[in-house]
Amino acid sequence: MSEVLFLAHRIPFPPDRGDKIRSCHVLRHIAGLAPVHVACFADDEGDMAHEPELIAVAASHCLVPRTRSLKLAGVEALASARPVSLTAFADKRIATYVAQILAERPISAIYVFSGQMAQYIPATFAGRVVMDFVDVDSAKFEAYAAAARFPASRLYAREARLLSRFESDIARRAHASLLVTPEEAALFRQRLTPGSEPRVMALGNGIDTDFFDPEGMPPAPEMAGEGPQLTFTGQMDYPPNVAAVEMFAREVMPQIRATFPQARFNVVGRAPTLAVRSLERVNGTRVTGAVIDVRPWLAGADLVVAPLTIARGVQNKVLEAMAMARPVLATPEAATGIPAREGHELVVASGSDALAKAALSLLHDKVRAATIGQSARAFVLEKCGWAGVLAPLAGLLGLSGPESPRVAA
Repeated sequence: MSEVLFLAHRIPFPPDRGDKIRSCHVLRHIAGLAPVHVACFADDEGDMAHEPELIAVAASHCLVPRTRSLKLAGVEALASARPVSLTAFADKRIATYVAQILAERPISAIYVFSGQMAQYIPATFAGRVVMDFVDVDSAKFEAYAAAARFPASRLYAREARLLSRFESDIARRAHASLLVTPEEAALFRQRLTPGSEPRVMALGNGIDTDFFDPEGMPPAPEMAGEGPQLTFTGQMDYPPNVAAVEMFAREVMPQIRATFPQARFNVVGRAPTLAVRSLERVNGTRVTGAVIDVRPWLAGADLVVAPLTIARGVQNKVLEAMAMARPVLATPEAATGIPAREGHELVVASGSDALAKAALSLLHDKVRAATIGQSARAFVLEKCGWAGVLAPLAGLLGLSGPESPRVAA
């Protein structure tokens, strides 16, 4: 019987952030097709505590605490002319486990989640490689370089250049390279080394509509007696999220509170940076930090906002809010890859003034806001279930079934 090796830069449990949500559902789906062996990293002790969940789904596993600091990885990368992203995730224990599994088990395919883990694909492996880039990391670092000051801009530009070359090399090696949206797939294809013609396609993200169901879900108690409530959810040490909430708190909220003085902006998510924590009470902003369950903070929101200006791939935060039947106001960057109808299932605006105008319109017209929320949930129920989204994986891995993703680029 064919077996699969699954490589991921983070343990897929718990599925409480964008990359883990995707990797968790992909891993569970593959485990339903064939025995799967997993090699991945743990960021901290909290991640290590979820090893039993990994044991429950994997035929075997190697979970390695990632202890190398980003600063040390940067120094090593500069000395070796390698991308920092690869150096930070280089570990002999993972390499040894991969070699052992390939030698001892009938591995017919390797599924690689995130480009950092592609360094572990042996040149001699004769089976299929499915490379899930998710989004174009090199383009993200180019955006960082454009926004940063020297010397950070120079370091980001170096990372973008080296990663772009590595991405092209891996894409040529893979049976298929997956990106999360048709737009990301098209961008990836444009950036490939001239002369290479790898198989690049889109495989979207789904949403667990049974879990993200507004029925019977009360608002967070902290939201009582104030309002209207605007909510942002996300990993709050991720630079694009940090920039988004800073802009919204400082530039958009003053315009909203001029009409609704009691309006609150809830920034909900783990690991808030100092810059995020400093927003507490600024123009009605509340920073929650990590919460046990994000759903009450969505259920109590009059409006969920996703004001990102740098965004790669599908934003899970948008799909989760839509599944909870909340009206969502997003920038074009945050709405990319979600084929919802603007003004019907999702509202899109760009720039602080336009975002404020759109938010005020929805807050004034509660009937329209509720209609958009209900339409958003109907859209997610029809288009975004994980089972349908991941159905092509069997064919891509050579296990069975068709190979064409539902959303192909």
